[in-house]
Amino acid sequence: MSAFRFIVLSVALVTSSASWGWGQTGHRITGEIAQSRINGKTTAQLELILGKQGLAEMSTWPDEQRSNPQPFWQKDANPWHYVTLPGGKQANELVSPTEGDALTALERFAAVVRDRKKPREERALALRFIIHIIGDVHQPLHVGNGTDRGGNDVKVTWFGDQSNLHSVWDSGMIDRQGLSFTEYTDRLERRLTAEQTIIWWDARPQIWIGESAALRDALYPAASEQPAALGYAYQFQHLPTVETRLAQSGIRIAAYLDELFE
Repeated sequence: MSAFRFIVLSVALVTSSASWGWGQTGHRITGEIAQSRINGKTTAQLELILGKQGLAEMSTWPDEQRSNPQPFWQKDANPWHYVTLPGGKQANELVSPTEGDALTALERFAAVVRDRKKPREERALALRFIIHIIGDVHQPLHVGNGTDRGGNDVKVTWFGDQSNLHSVWDSGMIDRQGLSFTEYTDRLERRLTAEQTIIWWDARPQIWIGESAALRDALYPAASEQPAALGYAYQFQHLPTVETRLAQSGIRIAAYLDELFE
């Protein structure tokens, strides 16, 4: 049995309570937005490879597999959820490490999907990663500055509970709204305009990475506040950015997949 086949077959045996990237709700929102925007050909191609599973369901799969004891998940796949772009650098200056990152993983998995000679389960794994990674790099702290593990080392309290800045952006502000991913998707879809869809329809990862890097530094609380007490004021200031990035991510997943199957 190939390593890829073992990984795919083991999915039913592995669960995880932790969240990375946007967290489960955020990733499912991005997948659901993308689902309504991919074209008919892309829909058919996805069904050939993934069956009837939707993009929302697939979007969380790489995170759910991070408890899988196989070396592929415990070592190889870990760096593929983020990129590091130090302050003052532009996205076109990004230098990927030898172990790879989200950008090199996207390139790798796109090549796998395009190769029709690859086994179906290998192409399915690649598609699940593509859907997930695009969501990840739209979370601004997944374009890290290289000093604090994307805000994981920045301790804060979130409405009185101990947390860190990365967790607040992954899931804290989203979960605080008390909405299911379908309810949240409906909220964002009602606000999306045709003009925004046209402007945001962009399949270039460097553009998404550059946007996240440009947002990143303004997300940090004042250095004098350690740990910073974050709550209503922080949420009021930054939730619009969270929701914009979720919507953009969904549109970019659709754009990337449509181009992938062109």
